[in-house]
Amino acid sequence: MTEIRKHFVFHGRVQGVGFRYTATYLARSLELTGWVRNEYDGTVSAEVQGREEQIDLFIQKLQTGKGHFISIEHIDEKEISLERESSFSIR
Repeated sequence: MTEIRKHFVFHGRVQGVGFRYTATYLARSLELTGWVRNEYDGTVSAEVQGREEQIDLFIQKLQTGKGHFISIEHIDEKEISLERESSFSIR
């Protein structure tokens, strides 16, 4: 199956609520690679690589997950070039 890589910027209540740890858990459970990090403007950036269906599921689960305080108001998204990597990490 063909892999893609997307860069996301998450806006909303996404810092100080376990967002990066939730994203890391979801990405690893879906066998995605990439990274996630807090930005100085209060957003969270991520690059996620894998099958498109898995990336879509990753985003869906972040938006509808229960048991945490994450509140995504808007997501900026663009497809970018693939990278060689073997895991998903917090930066």
